[in-house]
Amino acid sequence: MNKTMKRLALVSTVLMGLTGTAFAQQTVVWWDFLAGGDGVRMKALIDAFNEEHAGEITIEGTTLEWGTPFYTKLQTSAAIGEGPDIATYHLSRMPLAVDSGTLSEISDEDLASVGLSDDSFTSAAAQAAKVDGVRYGVPFDQHGLILYYNKDMLEAAGMLGENGLPTGLDGMENFESALAQFTKDGAYGLSMPTGDRYRAVYSFFGQQGGTMFDADAGGFFPSDEDVAKLTTATETMKRWVDNGWTPAQIESPAALALFTSGQAAFFINGNWEVPTFTDLAAKGELFEWGAVELPVLFDQPAAWSDSHAFVIPANAGKDADPDKRAAVMEVIAWMDEHSLDWAGAGHIPAFNAVRESADFQALKPQSDYAGFAATAVFDPRTILAGPAAPLGDAWTNYIVPATTGELDPADAAMQMRDDLNSQL
Repeated sequence: MNKTMKRLALVSTVLMGLTGTAFAQQTVVWWDFLAGGDGVRMKALIDAFNEEHAGEITIEGTTLEWGTPFYTKLQTSAAIGEGPDIATYHLSRMPLAVDSGTLSEISDEDLASVGLSDDSFTSAAAQAAKVDGVRYGVPFDQHGLILYYNKDMLEAAGMLGENGLPTGLDGMENFESALAQFTKDGAYGLSMPTGDRYRAVYSFFGQQGGTMFDADAGGFFPSDEDVAKLTTATETMKRWVDNGWTPAQIESPAALALFTSGQAAFFINGNWEVPTFTDLAAKGELFEWGAVELPVLFDQPAAWSDSHAFVIPANAGKDADPDKRAAVMEVIAWMDEHSLDWAGAGHIPAFNAVRESADFQALKPQSDYAGFAATAVFDPRTILAGPAAPLGDAWTNYIVPATTGELDPADAAMQMRDDLNSQL
């Protein structure tokens, strides 16, 4: 048993002692939306849990289609008492789920029963798990927008430190100078899928300290200053397109290929691409690469982020079952304790004990960009936010076209504001 497993086994023993729970055999019905590498890793965790808890708790897992199909099925199933005992969920979508009555409160006592509290997690994720001060989820990770880089190209340009990390990228002038420097001979400074640019725009909006939503102040982008900050963030990305530093229109596979073929020095996308680069490097099919937090181009660090979390559906008509509840909480605690394995998918463990461990600090490049967990900007707390929700449509309809010149950035910002406020 390696050091990590010994530590986690010890934590499990302690927590079982805290709960004092002697479970009758429990079956926990589990739904998730995790496909690809995430799905493989989660299945391995479920198998490990079931093996460790043989005769006590068995997870019966089902993976459903990500996005609207998953969230719709969970909502309708919970409404008739046919939902699972536990499900994965995005914290950004939590207000909408609570508004529809899909989720059950997870109390301080629930967390304490397995030795957890809000202090066990990153502050950003712990707060995002609540709506109006009531907790409806337990964070599992934080995932967000990061900057991938080609070490060979940066080293040749004198922009790589002895620690293998980039140098001189913070500040708009410095970063744009780097983009211009690498854009030559058919290569680009930056590759990024066109459809994902809104995450960079939202990050730059956050770096200016903008407020996207304030119900008491009027809704979305409540002040002219906030609209101006959104405009500035959009104009930044448009300027990169106009200068030819990044392709105007490029789909995700092509954007990925542009970077992995050595035709772009930088690649901005979510940390979920880490397994792709890790696998290519292991096969000797990729240059030396790394990943760090987004550079600070405005006033403060900030990067778009979301969180995979665990929720307990409010299954209508079903009587409370304390033993089932205890088993579900044991599942949640065990998963967070073992989230170092989940970090292999590029995600940052929300559970402080794992994220702050020596084992995670040795995990590269994850520990190089883990700082974004502390400066994350989640979607605003509104029922219009989250995956497969109206806010995503607004980004796609207004801001993404503004980065390519199809809309004026200032007009796009106002149209986005007015559209979203009309839906409140």
